[in-house]
Amino acid sequence: MGLSRRQMLQASATGFGYAAFATLANEAAIAENRKGKQAGSFDNSNPSGLKTPHFPAKAKRVIFMSMRGGPSHVDSFDYKPELAKHDGKKAKGNRKLMKSPWGFQKHGESGLPISELFPHLAKHADRLCLINGMYGKTPAHPQAYLQMHTGEFRFVRPSMGAWTLYGLGTENQNLPGFITIKPEQQLGGAQNYGSSFLPATFQGTPIGQRGQSLAKAKIGNLKNADYDRSTQRDQLDLIQSMNKDLLEQKKVDPQIEGVIESYELAFRMQSELPSLMGFESESKETLESYGIGEKDTTDFGQQCLLARRFAEAGVRFIEVTHGNWDQHNGLSKNHAKNCTSIDKPIAALISDLNARDLLKDTLIVWGGEFGRTPHVKQKDGRDHNASGFSMWMCGGGVNGGMRYGSTDEFGIEAVADRTNFHDLHATMLHLLGMDHTKLTYRYAGRDFRLTDVHGNVMKKIIA
Repeated sequence: MGLSRRQMLQASATGFGYAAFATLANEAAIAENRKGKQAGSFDNSNPSGLKTPHFPAKAKRVIFMSMRGGPSHVDSFDYKPELAKHDGKKAKGNRKLMKSPWGFQKHGESGLPISELFPHLAKHADRLCLINGMYGKTPAHPQAYLQMHTGEFRFVRPSMGAWTLYGLGTENQNLPGFITIKPEQQLGGAQNYGSSFLPATFQGTPIGQRGQSLAKAKIGNLKNADYDRSTQRDQLDLIQSMNKDLLEQKKVDPQIEGVIESYELAFRMQSELPSLMGFESESKETLESYGIGEKDTTDFGQQCLLARRFAEAGVRFIEVTHGNWDQHNGLSKNHAKNCTSIDKPIAALISDLNARDLLKDTLIVWGGEFGRTPHVKQKDGRDHNASGFSMWMCGGGVNGGMRYGSTDEFGIEAVADRTNFHDLHATMLHLLGMDHTKLTYRYAGRDFRLTDVHGNVMKKIIA
């Protein structure tokens, strides 16, 4: 009988090859994660295959808009008239309250107050749910950014995109189920889209880099420089046949199977992904609506249009990124510039999804790791504020035209319907048809979940 792939690794190079390969496979409870094809099950034959949610879902996919650096809530989506009335008054120590340099107007039938910096997005006021009572554990960028993505900042944990893909699988087996566009390279780096102890097949696929044009973006290791497609297929068939033989003999760690599945996915992606990355099929009107071709909006406009194309193609979780919103000084110039660069593209994305009948089951989530202080040390800047800030949701079963939660009269601290990242994650999973307390993975003798032992669904915002 011929040697299996793992036996070959064990026998060669004094077993060092096998040791290196085994490092990819952390201890995991395999049996519990292989049964059935319900939400959170692991199927060796198709790890990312479609799974049935725990209950009927409102949303099928997520587009997460990550605003690195902490956008100022009192200058964008948290209207504070009292802050304007008390402008210049002493707040804490040598700090003074500073009103927003921009006005707020009521929009839509709901009368939702939105900063004048978002004239395009404001047209969708009746579709937006402003979550104004957010709060976090830490005002430090690296920790807060990681917690926003993984629910944890002390330990390495799977990202929310990885949990979503693990729970539901993906609709298009020729594309990654989780894509992150121009991901943040600092503040946790790959941990923000990693799979940690979940099988490797659930980690995010990064596209592009900060400062790089998406027209030049490439996915590493997608094409084999040495073999044509026919030879690659023969090679993969050999590996998979050896793997299936082993599956019949004994249990196999799903981490290793995830790595093998990534080879298969890369092979399939070669035919479909390049066509999605180009905008040649898009009309001039569509490109203009996203602000593509304009100096301030091209970059984020391209990200938003790619997000729509990936969502339409069946990708489960898509992240787009923008930064830097860390305005300790230069607020009047830089905050306004940031808002301009995202306003038109986001509005176009919402309109485009709605026109294609995709908005109703696409959940859009916007926000950063925390907000900014209403009281300031410098005349034209705001500092970190994790005690109260804003995020918003749109589509995917969310009530539009509403404000959920609130900060105090000046926007310093969340006081009503207080919402943390665990609550946000629990609500996202709920809208996707998953009970966050049941979406678990056994690792190192314990059942882990995205929300740890916390999290409450924001039931008031669900349509």
